[in-house]
Formats: sequence, C-alpha cells, structure tokens
Amino acid sequence: MSNPVTVRKVENAQDFKAFFEFPWQVYHNDPNWVPPLLSMRHELLDKKKNPAWEYMEGDYFAAWRGDRIVGTIAAFINHRHNEFQEEHIGWFGAFEVYDDQEAATALLDTAAEWVRARGYDAVRGPQTFTTHEDCGLLIDGFVRPSLLMPYNHPYFQSLVETAGFVKTMDLYSFHMDRYLSRDSGLDGRLRRITESAKKRYKITIRPIDRKRLKAEFALFKELYNTAWDKNWGFVPMTPRELDNLVASLGQFFDPDFAFFAEVEGEPAGFVLGIPDFNQVLQKANPRPGVPEVVSLVRALYYWKIRPVMNWVRIPLLGVKEEYRKKGVDVALYFTILDACLNHPRIEHSDGGWILETNADMVSIAKNMGLDIYKTHRLYERRF
Repeated sequence: MSNPVTVRKVENAQDFKAFFEFPWQVYHNDPNWVPPLLSMRHELLDKKKNPAWEYMEGDYFAAWRGDRIVGTIAAFINHRHNEFQEEHIGWFGAFEVYDDQEAATALLDTAAEWVRARGYDAVRGPQTFTTHEDCGLLIDGFVRPSLLMPYNHPYFQSLVETAGFVKTMDLYSFHMDRYLSRDSGLDGRLRRITESAKKRYKITIRPIDRKRLKAEFALFKELYNTAWDKNWGFVPMTPRELDNLVASLGQFFDPDFAFFAEVEGEPAGFVLGIPDFNQVLQKANPRPGVPEVVSLVRALYYWKIRPVMNWVRIPLLGVKEEYRKKGVDVALYFTILDACLNHPRIEHSDGGWILETNADMVSIAKNMGLDIYKTHRLYERRF
C-alpha cells in the first residue's frame, strides 16, 4: 500500500531544492515540454529577485508520499490585483503534480485553505505569478509551448476540476502558417483593409528605431500600462517590473518584429514579436546537475551557429483606448504578420494569449484566417 500524501510548507534549502527541480521529474521524457534555464527559474521563484513579490505575500508547498515528492503549489495574495481590479481573492500557481488525484486535491485544498484563512473570497489560478508571466492551465493544444507560455500534461484538467475548481476565463493562442496565408490570398486582403484604415484615420506604422533603443523602450513601457489597463485581470506593472520585462525580452529581442502605431503623429499603440527561443531551449536541454554555462553554450549553438528558430511569438499588442475601433489594431496585426511572412526563416507565428471575452481581437484574428490552436484556462474556487 502506498504511503499517504502529506503536504508541507517549503521552509528550508532542501525543501526548496526538491520544489525547484520537480518539473524535470514530472515532464521527464515528455517531448513537448521545454525546460527553462536554471537561472530563469531561480529568478521566478526567488522572492528577492522577482519584483512581483514586492506587492505579494505567499508560501510554497510540496506534496510528499513518504520521502518522495509528488507535487508542488504556491498560494499567494496579489495585493495590486485586488486593489486595481477591486476584487478580494487569492491565487495558486507553480502547480505541478503527477497523475495522482489524492496529491492534486491535497495541494489545491492546501492553497485554498491558506487563502480562505486570511479572509479572502476565492482562490484563482493557476498563475505564476502575474498576468505578465505564466497564466492558465493548458486544456487544448498539447504541443510544444512557445516562449513564456505554460505547459502541462492533459491529465491536469481532470485533477483540477475533480478538486472542485470551475472555469473563470479562457485564454486563446492563434497560429499562422506562412504558406497557408499566402496560398489563401490572406496577405493581399489584409493589406487592402490596412491601407484603407491608415488613410481614413491617418494611421502611421513605423518600425522601432534601432539607433534610439533606450528611448523606444521607454515609449514601449509608457504605452504598455496605458493600452492594457481595461483588460480583465490586468494589473499595471511597477517601474521595476517594466524594467525587468524589458531586460528579459531584450535577451530575445529582434527589431524586425517591433512596431509602433501613431495617429496624426501621436503614439497610439505597439506590437512586439519575439523569436521563439523555446525552440533553442528545447535543444539545449538545461537541467539540474548541468552547469548553466554548458546549457548556454548549447543554446548559442542552436541560436547563432545552427539556427533552429522558425517561430515567432506575438505576446504584446496594445492600443490606447481613444484610438480603438479605428483600425489601429488591424494595422498593427497586419504589419507584424507581414513581417513574419517576409522573413527568410520564419514559418509560423503564435499570437496570444487573447482573452475569450476580447471579442474585437478574437474577431480580427479569425477574420485574418488564424486558428485557435491552444487554449489555457483559469479556474476558481469560491468560499
């Protein structure tokens, strides 16, 4: 008979090591999973390094059967979320577990009780740890995740729902294949629609200025919080978070996929695509026990010497509220997709995530002939 499940708070270095390394056990031999660089995972989980922990409080927990770890979870309160969204909830994240309902329920119950005991109304997740990081449980489209997107086994959905959690929101990711787009004549149709909108509303789309990157990133940071502030669940980034985002994206930044929109000369929106570095990480295969310098050398080989990246992820597209419904979003979407279509190495793009309730963006993507190829879901349990 197997040992019963016990859930313990992560309180020492040995516990943290087990928590930190657990994903490499859960996804062992899974051809779709992309292991992160060890330094990236440390920066995510380290409460002193991750700027989100400046306004969050929370704890890490691990489930054990005897001396064998079988799952992990984080329970936390995002005070900025509650203030900005006028909610009174907590969250769970860093949720990883074997196909073990007893362990999954014990972990989710632990997170829920941690939140409930502090007087909050519900627990929502998975999210690790903000909308700017890993959001949602993958419920459809079990293929390799694109950069900065979460992945999990198919069995997770059943574990979470059996534990009493219900859907609160779906997040869609759209796919474009360069060959299908050209064969269908999509490129030409979109060009005509875009040119009409640009002429009617005096829209100008310009590439990022490679000679003024510091100033351009400052403009990006200004537009980011302004353009997204009405989105469900969105919380404006703190200055430190914005600096951290720019520094993080800067590692993978390619100016060929960054554009600003202006209306009558005024900044109106932006779009940013990022070469899918997950294709490189999957080849480099970073893992505990292997010095990071070795993983970085492998990554450099598959990045620069024998390039493997033929995907771009488009994670960020935003338009100021006063310029919406004027075709600015369509013009930005067309420009970034056109850049992908005409790039010598890019064959696919991932556009996401987009809230299921964002009818305008979902409609634009579908009208462009893009397909929803992945769905991530946020769940909730109310008290």
